[in-house]
Amino acid sequence: MSQSPEELEAPQPPRGHVRVVYLGPVAPHWEVQSDFGDRALIEEFRQRTLARLVLLPPHDPQFRRNRERVVRDAERENLLLDWDLGIPEVDELEAQA
Repeated sequence: MSQSPEELEAPQPPRGHVRVVYLGPVAPHWEVQSDFGDRALIEEFRQRTLARLVLLPPHDPQFRRNRERVVRDAERENLLLDWDLGIPEVDELEAQA
């Protein structure tokens, strides 16, 4: 059984960290914050993320699809991604039950 070149490469350290924060129902809804990473890389990611989320509150059905696109974009760029929606995540609610 052979391994693909991607499997043979050692995992690379993250190139940066990004937190997407929901600000509330009044526009602008979103803010993209960064703790570390190349400024140009983070700024390009911020622009793409805000373009996907600009008019979408978290309860909008389109938000789920666009959130997945943001997640895939962060994976491609090798960025750590956190979401702060101001509400408990489903996983957190299940853990408390």
